[in-house]
Amino acid sequence: MAELAKAKASRRRRERAIECTLLMAACVSVFTTVGIVYILLKESFEFFRHVPVWSFLTDTQWTPLFDDAHFGIMVLLAGTLTSSAVALMVAIPLGTIIAIYLSEFAGHKTRETLKPLLELLSGVPTIIYGYFALLFVTPLLQQIFPELPGFNVLSAGLVMGIMIIPTVASLSEDAMRAVPMGLREGSYAMGATRYQTATRVVFPAALSGIASAYILGISRAVGETMILAVAAGMQPNLTLNPMEPAATITSFIVQVALGDLPHGSIGYQTIFAAGLMLLLLTLFFNMVGYWVRRKYREAY
Repeated sequence: MAELAKAKASRRRRERAIECTLLMAACVSVFTTVGIVYILLKESFEFFRHVPVWSFLTDTQWTPLFDDAHFGIMVLLAGTLTSSAVALMVAIPLGTIIAIYLSEFAGHKTRETLKPLLELLSGVPTIIYGYFALLFVTPLLQQIFPELPGFNVLSAGLVMGIMIIPTVASLSEDAMRAVPMGLREGSYAMGATRYQTATRVVFPAALSGIASAYILGISRAVGETMILAVAAGMQPNLTLNPMEPAATITSFIVQVALGDLPHGSIGYQTIFAAGLMLLLLTLFFNMVGYWVRRKYREAY
């Protein structure tokens, strides 16, 4: 009996140790997020001691490194939203079509061949995509639009969309594959074709997961850095025209991080205010995605 009691106590200690290890691993992401938010808030507070929040949100110029400094984040937001919109107009339709094909029409061998090849695009460094946009896509677009400048948001956004396609397609295909086969069989029994079943039964049933793929794609587009830093020009223009050069929040952070600004200067602190705005923008999209997932889970 004593040996049995010792064995049980030893097993409980091992289980408690495993539980604590798993808890610590789960808390890593929480502590990391708290640390990021703390740093952004701390440095942004110092920035807003010198720059009014209203001026930061409404000024139409962004020249924080000039003698006549202006801190209008609207300029960087315009570039970020324009490039993201171009990317999503490529990634969401193509990614959805690819997901429907892989889930509902492709055979097993075709799916097992195409999906890994598609996901290889995710492993390409973004700096390579940036030079691809600058040296290949931009010259092609200039043959169609001769007035297109060498640095522009359009080519960067198109290549960003290509980069995001694997994310949207893979997650959407996983969501559609998770739909119970009984729904498909019921649709076929009612006389529906494979196309009708895919678009009117499977797609709506998987919409919560597909919405998650879309939101992840949006977050990826908003947070992309190197493609825009290389191909978009990093010129702070307040414009929504993708055929013009522009700067984004992430490309500005790269620009400042590569400079020689002293720590604690107002120019240096702009990257934290811009980073805080980027965090809030990403949080907004994630909240929208959570609302969409919850709505369609309740509906289906």
